[in-house]
Amino acid sequence: MYVITTISQALLYLCVAICIGYFILSFIKKSDQPKITVPFGVLVMAIVGIAIFSFIPVLKTVLFLSPRIGMSDAFQSVLFTFEIGKAWLLTFIMCFITCLFIYLFDEKRNPYYGQGGLILSIMIILTLGWSSHASSIDRIWGFIGDSLHLLAVSVWIGILFIVSWFSKNSTHWLKFLRWYTPVAIICLFVTVLSGILLMNFMVDWDIYTKSWLIPYGQALLWKHLMIIPLFIYAFINGIFIRRRLKTSPTFNPRPWAKIESIVILLIFTATAMLGEQPPPKEADFNEDSFSSLFLAVYQGPVNSGMDVFLDFNKISFSLFILGILFLILIIFLYLRKVPPIFSFLMSIFFVFSAYLALMYSIQ
Repeated sequence: MYVITTISQALLYLCVAICIGYFILSFIKKSDQPKITVPFGVLVMAIVGIAIFSFIPVLKTVLFLSPRIGMSDAFQSVLFTFEIGKAWLLTFIMCFITCLFIYLFDEKRNPYYGQGGLILSIMIILTLGWSSHASSIDRIWGFIGDSLHLLAVSVWIGILFIVSWFSKNSTHWLKFLRWYTPVAIICLFVTVLSGILLMNFMVDWDIYTKSWLIPYGQALLWKHLMIIPLFIYAFINGIFIRRRLKTSPTFNPRPWAKIESIVILLIFTATAMLGEQPPPKEADFNEDSFSSLFLAVYQGPVNSGMDVFLDFNKISFSLFILGILFLILIIFLYLRKVPPIFSFLMSIFFVFSAYLALMYSIQ
């Protein structure tokens, strides 16, 4: 069930991003974006996917309660008395209204089609924020932080995903970058701020390294490490590619945008894993709750009262330098016009090198 829930939550974030990106691009002038063709079925599947994938945590709760009170009573109790159930009912209603909206209104004939769809998508995000873990800890600020975080990420990633995977050519790519780059920077700024706010609810800063002992901290560390190459790709797609397009109009930037979107999908997966684990503020730091990955990598003695400090040694320092070299290689391979897939491998190697460097530095 853990694997199913993790995958479903990652796909949920992707579906939300697709909806946001699609509706934003639908009211941007055609001369300010590449030629994009998104099949109608993709949009419908994204909306239906939100309703289905957001139901998985509800189902998980129902299955947990059903042996005690029966499936029917558990289903009714979760839907109408639990916050997660009531939030899903609102999500389902908003998804149903959004489906009606796209069937009843024509994108080409209705000038407010994109704006209407965007408002409905934002309302879906608000219902998801209501059922988030952060919202259960702090009803107001947790809700605001999680909703802003998901909205900013969805705008940034949704536009990028639609353009990179559904554009037919790179025509008007320079014009697209002129407005998308500042939008992405603003979204990145909001994402970082809301991420810090969410961290305050989940992890005390003074035990950030100690949180690596448990699965939540491990997933959070992997997520943070994957964000670093994402910044490199954002810099390449926003700065370097813009310069190359000015000197070489025939250059195809879409493969590099696709690589950035793939890295983001991996971050979505790590984020989904966070939602399936108790955060450090709620977890018990005992040997039974320690991450199996941590125990496999860390070869030192472990106990429930141990603190985690970093002290770089020859091995960890060498791995850290190796990781930096992999980051440099990402940019170097772009400058040498090597296929983007090789730079993606460098980003994966960086994440593993940096992770091992930190694990081998633990004292």
